[in-house]
Amino acid sequence: MFKWVQSGLSAVAGTAEPEYGPDAIQPVTKDLDLKKPWTPLTEDDLKWQYPEHTHVETQTFYFNSADTGYLGFAQVIHSNVVGLHTNAQFTFKIFHKDTPEDFVWTSTGLENFRVEGPNFFADHLSIKLIDDKTYHLKSLVNPESIVDLTITRLTDGVKFGKDGTTYYGEDPENPWGSMRHIFWPRCHVKGKILLENKSEDKSSESDEFIERPIEGISMYVMALQGMKPHHAAATWNFLNYVSPDYSVVIMEFTTPPSYATTKVTVGIVSNNEKVVLSSINNETKYIDRVVDDVTGWSIPTSIEFDLSGYEGDSQLRVVVKGKLEKLSERVDVMAEIPQFVKNIVSGIAGTKPFIYQFNNPFTFTLAKDGEEIVSEEGNGYNEATFITEI
Repeated sequence: MFKWVQSGLSAVAGTAEPEYGPDAIQPVTKDLDLKKPWTPLTEDDLKWQYPEHTHVETQTFYFNSADTGYLGFAQVIHSNVVGLHTNAQFTFKIFHKDTPEDFVWTSTGLENFRVEGPNFFADHLSIKLIDDKTYHLKSLVNPESIVDLTITRLTDGVKFGKDGTTYYGEDPENPWGSMRHIFWPRCHVKGKILLENKSEDKSSESDEFIERPIEGISMYVMALQGMKPHHAAATWNFLNYVSPDYSVVIMEFTTPPSYATTKVTVGIVSNNEKVVLSSINNETKYIDRVVDDVTGWSIPTSIEFDLSGYEGDSQLRVVVKGKLEKLSERVDVMAEIPQFVKNIVSGIAGTKPFIYQFNNPFTFTLAKDGEEIVSEEGNGYNEATFITEI
């Protein structure tokens, strides 16, 4: 999901906004056809936007290696703060599905970075669109995590609405902020990851690294956040569910009261051949909750994602649910940003951003016209993000 945590965008956090009301947000889901709210992506859609105003833009590749049980994500972040300072970062995370709390995480600043259409290059890093359905990602920027992955989409790419974007402002033609997401919802991934061997037991140079072969399922999302993070959203929910036969992606955020606590949600269900279901009618249910003594946030301990849409005239419903017994990481956003930024942000009442990253076995069911036709088990990586009270 969006890693504005590392971006430095918070440096222009400012103060809380007045309550503009529901007319000041134009959700990407507004006035869409429930039977087909999406269109396939073109190569132009995959091009970096890099607007001149304050923004964070990301390319994120999630991977799930079925045979080895390793999963995680590779991400490049490109940000611009008030048009004065441009920054780029490569972040990477890998863990085993059974022990998500035992992970390798690296975050590395990039030098001499540049954007070329859908491609991104920097010293010792390249993310290149080989053809209209294949990306090759290679990173040597950090010896703790050397990454070489080829990601090939298995279905159409997906954008909701005309451009995948929610706009903030009363005039849609002259918005003062934006939020954009486009997806390759189910892909094949193959490659390898070399992790620095930090053990003292090294008998040869070949023991300098631990190799993790990767082959399985991937999901790619390109995102752009064109405004201050705590103004755009108060909470986020994100799901990347993977099984041998299906993938489910949900990207959902709820705005602060300044934009009428508006929920914007998109969901995609795919198999190895097609987009089975696209949904703008999703519900994320925190079935059980507990107060985190560290943060004070009431976080989920059991969760259910409910999507509904159409296949022709038939109504489809997908439910993905499970217990959140395995927390990979509680990310303290304020601990991830420089002290001078923290001094600015800490003055904003009610802003205490934390990201909870979970990885657990989830159950998937697909029903058509009320009759269950698929039931299976898979792996669910989900994030619950809390920024401000609503």
